[in-house]
Amino acid sequence: MTDLTLETTARIAAAGQKAAEHIGVAMNIAIVDAGGHLLHFTRMDDAWLGCIDIALKKAKTSVLFRMPSATLGEISQPGGPLYSIDHSNDGLVTFGGGLPLSDANSRTIGAVGVSGGTVEQDTHVAEAMIQAL
Repeated sequence: MTDLTLETTARIAAAGQKAAEHIGVAMNIAIVDAGGHLLHFTRMDDAWLGCIDIALKKAKTSVLFRMPSATLGEISQPGGPLYSIDHSNDGLVTFGGGLPLSDANSRTIGAVGVSGGTVEQDTHVAEAMIQAL
């Protein structure tokens, strides 16, 4: 697979929604293509409005740097080699909840971004989405 289809993104988003429902947290769920452009978005009932942008930016961060958003966060701390990178690209989010999507050849074809719970909850839901791919 090299492209994310509507059918695939709907399946991935549904897996995220199911995982969020299982832990009882309303989430904002974003899926972007390899260029960081939005393909699919789900805002669960009562999910925080302020987390819409965060979910989108987690996905964008993950795809632009082909790594989990939390990994970029680790290397962008004060004194780190990428300190202040979060100010680039119209703003990045460098904590957990953004994960890249890879094809069978390990090429990054998109990313997911989840926001609405704790970082651990967001990451849990994002991981469920990756498994659904």
